[in-house]
Amino acid sequence: MFWKGKKDILKNPFYNEKDSLVVYIKCDRCGNVMKKRILKSRDFVVSYDGNAALVIDKLYVCDKCYNQIKVDAGFKRSYKPVYFEINGGSFVSEEEYDEGKEDEK
Repeated sequence: MFWKGKKDILKNPFYNEKDSLVVYIKCDRCGNVMKKRILKSRDFVVSYDGNAALVIDKLYVCDKCYNQIKVDAGFKRSYKPVYFEINGGSFVSEEEYDEGKEDEK
């Protein structure tokens, strides 16, 4: 019975799942939309300086055009983002990902 509004990806593009964070990214070169998983057990690095307790530095490659998409982010211990940046692509919502996958069919 809870109202669930549309997620504001400008504040937090990461979707929290049980053992991972999920991020949906769109390639700047070809427009391909991808779902990527960040495992809480091995993809995070502990940071001892700055506001972020955990950081990630991921390099993804587009499935279609092989464009490199770099995601840098810092998180609190509760996996809430402190900062995030993407180069070579953009963050999209889960709804936009679903729409993009329906268009491919």
